[in-house]
Amino acid sequence: MKIIPARRTENIRYAVRDVILVADEAKQQGLEMLYLNIGDPNPYGFRTPPHIIEATIEALQANHNGYSPSSGIEEALAAIRREAERKDIREVRDVFIGTGASEAIEIALSALVNPGENFLIPYPGYPLYSALLCKLDAEIRPYHLDEDHGWQPDLADIEAKIDDRSRGIVLINPNNPTGSNCGEDTLRQVVELCRRNGMVLFSDEIYDKLLYDGGRHISTGSLCDDVCVLTFNGLSKNYVAPGFRLGWCIVSGPEETCTEYLDAMLKLTRARLCANHPEQYAIQPALEGDQSHLREMNETLRRRAELTDRMLNSIEGISCVRPGGAFYAYPRLEIEEADSDFVRALILETGVVVVPGDGFGQRPGTRHFRVVTLPGDEILEKAYGRLAEFAAARLRR
Repeated sequence: MKIIPARRTENIRYAVRDVILVADEAKQQGLEMLYLNIGDPNPYGFRTPPHIIEATIEALQANHNGYSPSSGIEEALAAIRREAERKDIREVRDVFIGTGASEAIEIALSALVNPGENFLIPYPGYPLYSALLCKLDAEIRPYHLDEDHGWQPDLADIEAKIDDRSRGIVLINPNNPTGSNCGEDTLRQVVELCRRNGMVLFSDEIYDKLLYDGGRHISTGSLCDDVCVLTFNGLSKNYVAPGFRLGWCIVSGPEETCTEYLDAMLKLTRARLCANHPEQYAIQPALEGDQSHLREMNETLRRRAELTDRMLNSIEGISCVRPGGAFYAYPRLEIEEADSDFVRALILETGVVVVPGDGFGQRPGTRHFRVVTLPGDEILEKAYGRLAEFAAARLRR
């Protein structure tokens, strides 16, 4: 008798890695592969800063290889609290460290959402949130980002989606997959919606230090002291250490509002024992040590965003809002076919690996794909050149 899997897994997708199955088909045909699909800076030549690696090696040699306290080691937690102060996050209640920001987000959702309740998540947005809500038998309540206004959250759409079973709103800022950065007025209006409706605000700020073209990041938790805000961050993107699997959650807001919810999250942290122990000794040096890699990284990302903007907007049938942060762009396709079909054919015919827009969510009737702008200029130019030739041939069919 075959084993039947749980129904909660039926609608879980992770398009970023699902396209690798198609890419493997193309690779077996002997195509030169150009991967623009996964937001991992290390394979593209970006390196973890040396002082972060050294701190980890010292921890390993000092035999910090057993379990840590469930919430994290004290020196790392203290450094994260000081980072919260620098970001002007108000009324910090507690901090806990997870196995990546992903685990911190899963803990926070699991401690809050019951089956049948809903959570508002951005479309387009990082697919982790929809996968976790499926796992929790909760309703995914998407709200749209406005492509005509620099991919800012559509506030009217958010308000229209809230009902008495809505538990919270997710902001991804800077956004994955669009590379947009929210303005202060927009953030304040989202905070106000949470305030009026008694909802929790999840502020995913994992790319907060990766901004260019004069962009300034505002931490949502700095704009209020009377709303429960969970601020998520980690070492993966800003500090080029995704393999360390270290992220954290800063819980801020009124004590009377946050206490029971915080207690529930900490129960879950204790149940899973702890995050990676020796790597936690890298958090304080990362946040408070040499930051010079960020200047170089942001200049490189700015240049590649400019190249992406110029080349993609020159292709007939493709338009792209120029990203101002993170390392993604989310071009629009003026085609009749599904973007997943377009992307599959692109990969199999050219070896250029991008991710279809339906893996991130989008307004009905629109088509998109995501590119990662981490590869070197020559790779991006070659990939966009192949894309231009493919799109021209596809549009003639």
